[in-house]
Amino acid sequence: MLFLYNLNTEIHKLTFRDRHFYILTNREGKNMLEQSYYEKTDEIIELHGAKASSLIPVMQDVQAEYRYLPGELLSYIADKLGIPLAKAYSVATFYENFSFDPKGKYVIKVCDGTACHVRKSVPVREALEKHLGLGKGKQTTDDMLFTIEIVSCLGACGLAPVMTVNDKVHPKMTPDKAVEIIDELKEGECE
Repeated sequence: MLFLYNLNTEIHKLTFRDRHFYILTNREGKNMLEQSYYEKTDEIIELHGAKASSLIPVMQDVQAEYRYLPGELLSYIADKLGIPLAKAYSVATFYENFSFDPKGKYVIKVCDGTACHVRKSVPVREALEKHLGLGKGKQTTDDMLFTIEIVSCLGACGLAPVMTVNDKVHPKMTPDKAVEIIDELKEGECE
């Protein structure tokens, strides 16, 4: 399905496994990301080799670079590796680790596994969402600094309730401690 975005751009809507993906192109069908995205992706492909077996490591490195996997780049990667776009989307949507949504500089994962839930992880999540103005389907702040994700388990049950910020573990969290961590990160951004 094709939607007109403005006179010079189009949004292509792809549906795969009940998920919708949008690729922005110009009227000639060329992708709209800056050239530097493609140049960096070429470097990553060169590092791993332009072969089908490099798909997952290439996608991982692209996501590490941009904090998400742009749909335009997935199409580009598939083409460069000589695999069908449907195969690339199949892999990207199979693994929960890949995200097509841009994430903030600080990705906060709040554990809601059994041990964390019983030890009050929900009030920690609620305090973070309230403090950052998130919730109701909105996971990332408008300034692209913070993304909150709820995860089933972080593997640190003895430290419950646990949250991580960019994979740094913060044990025995309380709502106040969680907000304090956010405020410290914000202060660091201002310096």
